[in-house]
Amino acid sequence: MAEVFEVPPVLEKELRALIKSGYYGSVEDALKDALRTLLRVKPDLRTMAAVELYKEGEVSLSKAAEIAGVTTIEFKDILADRGIRRTVGSRSDAELNAGVQLLERSSR
Repeated sequence: MAEVFEVPPVLEKELRALIKSGYYGSVEDALKDALRTLLRVKPDLRTMAAVELYKEGEVSLSKAAEIAGVTTIEFKDILADRGIRRTVGSRSDAELNAGVQLLERSSR
């Protein structure tokens, strides 16, 4: 779902000037670069985004850790420090039985 954002007029003029000059090919290119730069300058924002994405179920624990630029163990600690409980999904009986059968076949 695309979300519409309003940009202050002076910033919009600067953005359009950068595109017109050929520095950026599109508004999207400029915004991607701006966001990458912001996250590089303020790495804590990357962690905040990763925590929110994880809380909303948008990304897995390992993907959230990757976004935050930390190990999975470090990300677990970040969640614990923020009082966020992790949920661990369980496998269905069919998945467990299939795994047991696979292990039995491979051990023969």
